[in-house]
Amino acid sequence: PDTPSTGGVHEPARASLPSRARTISSATPLSTLRYGAELRELGPCHVEAHTDRILPLGSGDPEGCYTYWDVVLRTDRGRHAVADVFVFVEGDSEVIIDEVSADAEGEPRRLGQILAARGDAPAEAIEAALGTQRRAGQILEEQGVVSASQVRAALAEQQAVAEVRRQKDAVEGEASVRVPAAKLDTLVDLVGELVIAQARLSQLAGSRAAADLLAVAEDVERLTTSLRDTALNIRMLPIGTTFGRFRRLVRDLSAELGKQVDLTTEGAETELDKTVIERLGDPLVHLIRNALDHGVEGPAERRGAGKPERATVRLSASHAGASVTIEISDDGRGLDAAVIRAKAIERGLLRPDDAPSDKELFDLIFAAGFSTAKAVTGVSGRGVGMDVVKRAIAALRGAVELESRRGQGTTVRIRLPLTLAIIEGLLVQVGGERFVLPLGIVEECVELTPSDRQRAHGRQTAEVRGHLVPYVRLREWFQIAGAPPAIEQVVVASVEGERFGFAVDHVVGQHQTVIKSLGRVFYRAEGLSGATILGDGAVALILDAPKIIAGRLAAGP
Repeated sequence: PDTPSTGGVHEPARASLPSRARTISSATPLSTLRYGAELRELGPCHVEAHTDRILPLGSGDPEGCYTYWDVVLRTDRGRHAVADVFVFVEGDSEVIIDEVSADAEGEPRRLGQILAARGDAPAEAIEAALGTQRRAGQILEEQGVVSASQVRAALAEQQAVAEVRRQKDAVEGEASVRVPAAKLDTLVDLVGELVIAQARLSQLAGSRAAADLLAVAEDVERLTTSLRDTALNIRMLPIGTTFGRFRRLVRDLSAELGKQVDLTTEGAETELDKTVIERLGDPLVHLIRNALDHGVEGPAERRGAGKPERATVRLSASHAGASVTIEISDDGRGLDAAVIRAKAIERGLLRPDDAPSDKELFDLIFAAGFSTAKAVTGVSGRGVGMDVVKRAIAALRGAVELESRRGQGTTVRIRLPLTLAIIEGLLVQVGGERFVLPLGIVEECVELTPSDRQRAHGRQTAEVRGHLVPYVRLREWFQIAGAPPAIEQVVVASVEGERFGFAVDHVVGQHQTVIKSLGRVFYRAEGLSGATILGDGAVALILDAPKIIAGRLAAGP
């Protein structure tokens, strides 16, 4: 479907834009708008000229610009196609392209909201106008807050979006049905119970060794897998529904901090489970606020460092196997390892003679109450933001890591599972207990023989193709009685960019894991993120690999 895009060649005197002189060239914005066949080829458009600030001849700056145009364009060609039309005038003009969603699922924007988003009128004036029974555009025009052309441009955008929504409703109305989110949750719960029942049927059929029963069990397994994938796909939403809310956050916060910041987004079409998206909003807000407050420099500092005055904060999402990677990066000053080290020593997190790597230093930022801000402001300085981010991502069974280069910027990378309901797992056994590791983090399984243990000289490390991989024995971690077998299995997993192993008695195999909550009674159980029910009715615990690794490293060699 077409997506209305509002663009314009704007005047420098507009409050939201920097003031700078313009020169006259043969390729004028007016000719582009009036005669530009390329622009008309992209889709239906409405051009509105704002002439209310034009001065009498001889009374203005000859090199100044006193007019601008708003163009409401309906197209499905994307931002770059629109920008290409103005490539010949972008050096002499300010071209701003805003993408306006015409999603039928969202609430349509009112005229006052459009004027506020454009920066044409202050929020206070719009709120006062909305409090009356008259049309907001008419009131704002009478008060001199906005011009008649600005109201006409906003109305054109509102009508363009409404037209696209009507077309989408006409096309999709008969082919789609709106379903409450609660019903989808119930459907996924029932599918989860069906997966458990299917596992019991498969185990029963295997024990009976009856050919007809095995055939039925295989058919049920195939249908259950298909139904599971379909039900989970129904809950998937594009993460771009969350990205949209951050544009205003960046605009308002950059104005409050006196900085010039552009937000760019990539991968808005990447899909995630709706529950993950709902719980991801607050952590992303913390990270973007931190990027603007701590990472991005002011215009003067950026000029001194040889950078453009306008900074860029990039928000991107992409699929990586059975997970989604979200990155928040900026081109600011980066992290100062010396300052972080001094603060960590002051807080008692490091000893003066410790020599941690930069990565280990940066990880301290996620400690509770840790902040390098010199003063508490309305934006930051309380030391709670990054701690909240770490806990929220961990609650989603995700991982967060941080990279930074001094003077070049900082990147925060978040890895999240696609869904929180049903995952593919690797079932392992230790003594009489069974555990599940998320299959998405498992790289390989290797044997650990007595000779391997002897060569390690008491250290819990295994040699895997010429590289030493540390491991933890789940038998020791969970204090399971009994002696391990002569030949153990080490499941090598990749967690937060590092390889780590889990020594078990036996690797049972792949398992469709329906995640069940352990309840409040087990909230102190370290290294567990949930449980699942196996085909024989027994309970297998789902391992929280990052927690186990962190506890193992904290305990020392």
